[in-house]
Amino acid sequence: MAEESTTPDLRLRVQRVAGVKKSEVEDLMSFFAPDSVWDMSRGGLGVIEGREAIRAFFEEWWAAYEDHESEAEEIQDLGNGVAFAVFVQRGRPVGSTGWVEFRDARVMIWADGLIERTTAFLDIDEARAAAERLARERG
Repeated sequence: MAEESTTPDLRLRVQRVAGVKKSEVEDLMSFFAPDSVWDMSRGGLGVIEGREAIRAFFEEWWAAYEDHESEAEEIQDLGNGVAFAVFVQRGRPVGSTGWVEFRDARVMIWADGLIERTTAFLDIDEARAAAERLARERG
């Protein structure tokens, strides 16, 4: 059996990350370790290293939208600092009246209340399997 999470209220922390609005970038960054990694290579967007680089990515991403919202559709604390979550993002691109929606899964490694690494997946089942495997390996 997996150990209890080393991050208190991990599900609540992931929920808070999911609900951050574009005007709350400082709040979002408070969840990331200084040397955090955001891996989006499975979606062709590469790997971003460091809190400041991650901040710049989010600022650029959100600047493309007049309105943007995000929510966690599912969150699992798998123990050993590993969380799995399915995120749904909706946004209205600048200059558009229409909305777009994007769904992805993320495997997050947490320690001392901070995100050390996030890996984004387009395939939800692949992400779930990777998260479960990682939690076992870290146990």
